[in-house]
Amino acid sequence: MKNTLLVVAIIALTLLNCGKPEEPTPEVTEKQVFIAPQGMVLIPAGYFTMGSDSGTASPKHKIWIDAFFIDKHEITNRQYREFIEATGHPKPLFFRDRDLNKPDQPVVGVSYYDALTYAQWEGKRLPTEAEWEYAARGGLEGKQFPWGDEAVAKRCNYAPKPFREKDGYDYSAPVGKYAPNNYGLYDVAGNVWEWCQDFYDQEYYKISPEKNPTGPDSGYTRVLRGGSWLSINPKYLKCSSRMELRPFVQDRYYGFRCSKTP
Repeated sequence: MKNTLLVVAIIALTLLNCGKPEEPTPEVTEKQVFIAPQGMVLIPAGYFTMGSDSGTASPKHKIWIDAFFIDKHEITNRQYREFIEATGHPKPLFFRDRDLNKPDQPVVGVSYYDALTYAQWEGKRLPTEAEWEYAARGGLEGKQFPWGDEAVAKRCNYAPKPFREKDGYDYSAPVGKYAPNNYGLYDVAGNVWEWCQDFYDQEYYKISPEKNPTGPDSGYTRVLRGGSWLSINPKYLKCSSRMELRPFVQDRYYGFRCSKTP
């Protein structure tokens, strides 16, 4: 009799639970936490609209970029001197130029190959063109400059006298003298053009992949971004502005900053 009652009770409980929805199983997700190396900032993963409506930076296209680190400011003469002393790498042009060789000024007179060698020595790399623009925009979608659409004057170091308002710097400025963008990056407009790792192709934006583009597979020139203290026209300071240059060229307005994959 007891066994019969037990069987009946089990059947009753089973019937009661048949129409009851199952409790959802909570998803357990592991959130990645990246700690930025000293002197770098973490750029979060996300989509952004790259390029412009005209010129060599067209067409506009939506791009996804994985999270990465990038230097807060351009590599300085002080940092580059440490590299030279540690490796015996040749000194760059203008390293003795008093107008350009202050410890906190960005190093100039470096070729793409010089910049790449330095980055590898630090265990880093040069940013891709897409990473550079994404970081330079600082999360401001559809704006021309790192700070928005407002006038350029006194927001960055550009144009030698007599073409600009006096800002205290006739040549490159010490890094970090102007307000950073929303990601905490300094001098992404003006001061020195910055080498990127990509080969240059004016038509590349038309075929660029949606996720983490790295540029054409080959080419004769490399991409530079950001404009410089010798840029007279503010259009070169736009986040979308791009320039090509043969990778062995060294001059007084070409520098770089590094990036790193987490």
